[in-house]
Amino acid sequence: MFPQKIGDDGMSLEELKDVLPSFPKSDSLSPAEIEEKAEGLGVTKTSMSFTQSFMLSIMAGAFIAMGAMFFLLVSGDPDLPFAIQRVLGGALFSLGLLLVVVCGAELFTGNTMIVMSAASKKISWDAVLKNWVVVFVGNFVGALIIVGLVYLSGMHTMNGGIVGQTMVNVASSKMTPDWLTLFAKGIMCNFLVCLAVWIGYAGKTVADKMLGILLPIAAFVACGFEHCVANMFFLPMGILLSSVGIVPAGVDPSILTWSGALWNWSATVPGNIVGGALFVGMAYWVAYHKKSK
Repeated sequence: MFPQKIGDDGMSLEELKDVLPSFPKSDSLSPAEIEEKAEGLGVTKTSMSFTQSFMLSIMAGAFIAMGAMFFLLVSGDPDLPFAIQRVLGGALFSLGLLLVVVCGAELFTGNTMIVMSAASKKISWDAVLKNWVVVFVGNFVGALIIVGLVYLSGMHTMNGGIVGQTMVNVASSKMTPDWLTLFAKGIMCNFLVCLAVWIGYAGKTVADKMLGILLPIAAFVACGFEHCVANMFFLPMGILLSSVGIVPAGVDPSILTWSGALWNWSATVPGNIVGGALFVGMAYWVAYHKKSK
């Protein structure tokens, strides 16, 4: 039992509450509320018509490609110190996920978390796989559209052609690592991306979502981790520029092939699934899922 009177002046608890300043409640959702929201979103995402899901997937692929495009502009500046170049480029890349979260689009890497809905038996595992296939293909189409438009715009000629050389260098660097390295980079990437999406779910305003998304995305880009949808822009862009003779010194043009791109995706796609579905989705499902009585 609490004492009815506290302090030297004998104030009651109720009187003390009136005197003490009150603090506003947080406008963001709690982790448990985010988990519940994420389960509901899994049902919504798998209930969309093919046309709606595919169109929103194309939009997401285009949005992520725009973020990648923005990143390459900064990466093409040799006057910036390495760390500043990476962190600034990563911050600019966050444009892509911000557009996905705020404008509304279907992104494969974020949709890896719909496994929570399947684990709760709100949707079937077949529905999860169907959604992933449709969204992955749609993301690829959207990214390729931006590849074509960026090439036609002549962006690769900026800064005396350094931007184009950077595009090729980035693509080449993604095709040469061994499979396990790419797989681990894929896990770490979507671990951070899905945490950014998770924070986006918590926020209720555009400013909340923008600030929440910024650091996790900047971190994955700055650290050189692998995002399979971003690579739908990076890799075809490098292959295209290499095919028209833009090959920086030290880059072997024979590396820049579709088989090299498939090598990257063979590791980064499962890595992204593990990072998003297991490290974020299922981890929070185990922690916060409420079992039906």
